[in-house]
Amino acid sequence: MDNSKRAVVVTGFGPFGEHTINASWVAVQELKKLGLGSEVDLHVYEVPVEYQKVQSLVPSLWKQYHPVLVVHVGVSGMATTVTLEKCGKNHGYKGLDNSSFCPDSQCCVVGGPDCIDSVIDMELVCKRVTASGLGVAVSVSKDAGRYLCDFTYYTSLYLSHGRSAFIHVPPLGKPYSGEDLGRALKAVIQEMLELLDQVEEKINCQQHFH
Repeated sequence: MDNSKRAVVVTGFGPFGEHTINASWVAVQELKKLGLGSEVDLHVYEVPVEYQKVQSLVPSLWKQYHPVLVVHVGVSGMATTVTLEKCGKNHGYKGLDNSSFCPDSQCCVVGGPDCIDSVIDMELVCKRVTASGLGVAVSVSKDAGRYLCDFTYYTSLYLSHGRSAFIHVPPLGKPYSGEDLGRALKAVIQEMLELLDQVEEKINCQQHFH
């Protein structure tokens, strides 16, 4: 692995319910073809729709790659836009996963905060991508849905102190193709990385003055 490159991990989900082909994993595979530029080492993973698998896989990705950013992508049957999620919620996980399991505690991290916000300003990412004339509509949400998407997001936010993002995509063809969604992911994640750089600069400046 080239140490001068920054690692970014992007995950999509496997099949579940009516989503026998999960648009999120299709979109992530399209993103992998496009890449995130020569300075980014992009790693993609398909996450099974199972709480216990998420609890072991997500920490292992942070540990293995020490990424500057992890972006989880999920499908939402209700979405008609590429939707940037601002926060993950800890409680209210009652829906059964692919192995008919749900956590006894119905929460991600026992004793963790109710809600964790991403350090990334999703409104600003949305504004910038929209202004770039991508041809794919982007919006922002504060509710990732209390299922595996939300569960995965909260787990990552908790581990990374907010250095994670979650993007919901619509099902394929409603209205966008996998290629469209891949292009949208690339544009969105590049903006996120740019904003993270600015956050880092601010922190470094503050440390310098104290």
